[in-house]
Amino acid sequence: MDTTTIVLVVAGVLAAALLAAAVVLLVRLVRTRRSLRRAGLPTGPRWVFWGAVLYLVLPTDLLPDPVYLDDIGVLLLALRSLRAARTLPADV
Repeated sequence: MDTTTIVLVVAGVLAAALLAAAVVLLVRLVRTRRSLRRAGLPTGPRWVFWGAVLYLVLPTDLLPDPVYLDDIGVLLLALRSLRAARTLPADV
């Protein structure tokens, strides 16, 4: 194999790994929101959840789509927001 083929294979494997990580985070986000709703706990603003999902799905990103680092960051922030909403006092 020549150098170009090796670079393309490595880039493809890295892109696939980042996509897999983004999908895993999306599943965690959906499951966390669902379990909070079932328990009757606050899930925070709806736009945070749906904004993160749309950011992952839509092709317009800060970074081109083979690089899912920005998508992963948005999903992590949304997951953190859901978990933070769970710990807020009920009277706020």
